[in-house]
Amino acid sequence: MSTVLVVEDSPTQREMITDLLKGNGLTVKIAHDGMEALEQVQTFRPDIVVLDIVMPKMNGYEVCRRLKTDPNLQGVPVVMCSSKGEEFDRYWGMKQGADAYIVKPFQPKELVGTVKQLLRG
Repeated sequence: MSTVLVVEDSPTQREMITDLLKGNGLTVKIAHDGMEALEQVQTFRPDIVVLDIVMPKMNGYEVCRRLKTDPNLQGVPVVMCSSKGEEFDRYWGMKQGADAYIVKPFQPKELVGTVKQLLRG
């Protein structure tokens, strides 16, 4: 079973994403901010990361950049999931190394489909 690290500071969003992914047969680990996410990926290597952008301590762009420049972790797909929906935000997220960018609010099928597609990738 694949493990997803959900990095989200909003309790409501975190619970909704977690329930959605668990309901689709995935194991979910949680980080509340960017620093915690980086600590967790050192402890266990997730199969994929679902990453918010606007968070305390370290934003999602920085987390993504650090994951993608780490030789041990750069192969882990990153899905940015943010309310920042401007074209520039999407461009900047992909430039940091994100494998996909989903704008909140999203359709549950969009998130699950993207995660499953990247896990097959």
